[in-house]
Amino acid sequence: MMAKAKARIHKDTTLSEVLSIRGSAEVLEKHKTPCLHCPMAAYEMGTLTIGEIAKAYGIDAEKLLHDLNDKNKAKR
Repeated sequence: MMAKAKARIHKDTTLSEVLSIRGSAEVLEKHKTPCLHCPMAAYEMGTLTIGEIAKAYGIDAEKLLHDLNDKNKAKR
């Protein structure tokens, strides 16, 4: 079962926290975040942050955070 939407998502929010929000996986897919299909991500989800992911894969962090927070707000 997915967790309810909580606090605002920031660059230091972990991937596991983000994925606990219903609909967040679709937002990550939209931004071409490869972590959803990476076997190593399963081991790093508790420590890997959205900011680190964006930097590593050249994803626009501000746009990603905006979309994630919009999805988070919609689920409240």
